Amino acid sequence: MERIPVTAAQTLTEGGSRPARLPARPDPVLSSPLTAAIQRACRCLLNRQQPDGHWVGELQGDTILESEYVLLLAFLGREDDPRVARAARYLLEQQMPDGGWNNYPGGPAEVSVSVKAYFALKLAGHHPGAPYMRRARQRIRQLGGAGRCNSFTKFYLALLGQLPYDSCPAVPPEMVLLPRWFGFNIYAMSSWTRTIVVPLSIFYAHKPVRRLPPNLGIHELFLEPPETVQPVPPGGPRLGWRGFFLAVDRLIKRCERWGLLPFRKRALRRAAEWLFQHFADSDGVGAIFPPMIYTVICLRCLGYADDSPEMRWALKQLDDLMIEEGDTLRLQPCFSPVWDTALTLIGLSDGGVPGHDPDVMRAARWLLAREVRRPGDWSLSNPDVEPGGWFFEYANGFYPDTDDTAMVLMALARTGQAGEADARPAVERGLRWLLAMQNRDGGWAAFDRGIDNELLTKVPFADHNAMLDPSCPDITARVLEALGHHGYAVGHPQVDRAIAFLERRQEPAGCWLGRWGVNYLYGTWQVLSGLGRVGYDMRRPMARRAAAWLKQVQQAGGGWGETCQSYDDPSLAGQGTPTASQPAWALLGLLAAGEADSDAVRAGVEYLLRTQRPDGSWHEEQFTGTGFPKVFYLKYHMYSLYFPLMALARYAKLTGGRPDDGQPVGVPHAA
Repeated sequence: MERIPVTAAQTLTEGGSRPARLPARPDPVLSSPLTAAIQRACRCLLNRQQPDGHWVGELQGDTILESEYVLLLAFLGREDDPRVARAARYLLEQQMPDGGWNNYPGGPAEVSVSVKAYFALKLAGHHPGAPYMRRARQRIRQLGGAGRCNSFTKFYLALLGQLPYDSCPAVPPEMVLLPRWFGFNIYAMSSWTRTIVVPLSIFYAHKPVRRLPPNLGIHELFLEPPETVQPVPPGGPRLGWRGFFLAVDRLIKRCERWGLLPFRKRALRRAAEWLFQHFADSDGVGAIFPPMIYTVICLRCLGYADDSPEMRWALKQLDDLMIEEGDTLRLQPCFSPVWDTALTLIGLSDGGVPGHDPDVMRAARWLLAREVRRPGDWSLSNPDVEPGGWFFEYANGFYPDTDDTAMVLMALARTGQAGEADARPAVERGLRWLLAMQNRDGGWAAFDRGIDNELLTKVPFADHNAMLDPSCPDITARVLEALGHHGYAVGHPQVDRAIAFLERRQEPAGCWLGRWGVNYLYGTWQVLSGLGRVGYDMRRPMARRAAAWLKQVQQAGGGWGETCQSYDDPSLAGQGTPTASQPAWALLGLLAAGEADSDAVRAGVEYLLRTQRPDGSWHEEQFTGTGFPKVFYLKYHMYSLYFPLMALARYAKLTGGRPDDGQPVGVPHAA
């Protein structure tokens, strides 16, 4: 399977120069400003298509990606690698004026992100006396010092000799031996946590250390002696289940010291077998950055040489994530080609590009070729379900997800490709797979069924805020929207159960939380779109409250914005710097709710028309994607293109193309 790497040129500018089947310049007599904007956006998207038919934009995370890569190279003894200096320059560009580093633009400095960035800079040769290093050191100490880092950061510090492993939470490999009926087992965790924890357990059991020269250490970042740092920061209840798991953590470490681990060798063999099995059909274990890093460390622990095929393969998965620009280097957390391709096809279809267009047909064939046809981790809870669905990345065969499957099914339906003879079997398998993945509560999660045992959130290494994969409103509604494109409607038992779930999860203000996008704007858009597609009566109170909330949080310039901080502080729901993707989501939600003729929608359309760039795209600095709420956020570089296109095109279809005269419409006052 060919993978076309992302480069800065492809993600930040147009990806090619081949002509699109749209007029190079709209006829001023026949085209309104709205039509011209739609055509520019379509042309921009078509020009970014890859030669084999797919689309992929950069997926940007915070600086932990560059920092952790530098720390990995230091563990391997490669801190002199030229890529270390390039990554360090990128880290310096991202430093905040107060000296720290944040996990989303505009956010406050975060201690774990800042500690890793500072450590990476020291390893890259930056002198601790430099003004920017002094500012960083002061800010980190104000945040509580290196001892306040999260669990996964502590493992990096232990790996490089800055902390004893006793200061890290225990991640015993014996977990892989626990049966599935036992409440605490690896298959009771979210899929992404599972792909992290299994290799991390091998890492933990071997406890590798690269001893650094004292001048490269970060002792100056600790407010207390490193050997006194606890696996879990002080504060919070020490009784109940949290206290129980802390006691278990202490017991495991005592048993390790006393050599009372009769199943350790067996567990390590099983964990290694699991790891190597998951190399298949995958761009790295789980096809995401954290387990890719841990895989390299595990291979070193297991005795694989740096030039072994296994190690070369593991390092290549990281290399493929790199983007070099100028004299800097940054890394992506993974690739998003299936997601970007499906969304682009939906946008182009909305924009009037026909389903028989050769580029559309080529993209549909590309998606169909990536259908999952093998059992995965999800199969253990669904042994009688035929494999189907789609994943997010180029290759991730063990982990199809409901979100991408729903989006691909919508793209195939919107373009008319779903009815083609070669597509219909895949579509039917995808629909059956989606329906089989519904949870008991009526909702859908991302990768699995029944991953909702809150007890697991109490374990010491659960501070990445993503141990579970419970039902969430945005994915549930997206599945409804996909089902609606294929004939499912209100009255179908599974549709009705999903609607009941959404009713229970609506916030008092009328909005819904967005698990995979920021935040209440994302969730509310998706729920309204899903409800509308299955024929829900949008005059009912649930839909009216949601539409009223979207109008209420519209800003004076006609746009919408929401900060990632709304996950920490829900009072900030719907508040933040206006972006391009978030106004598009709000408009799509209002259009689904029957608000096409409202002042709020007209003002939102004017905002998008006013802010479109000459090449057809929109500018967006903010992160509007969510990885782990409160911990890790994302910027999808194509969100600011295909979502505004969808909003403008659907508005044009519903209104006959108004506003045609290009005159500004009034911006309504907040309700």
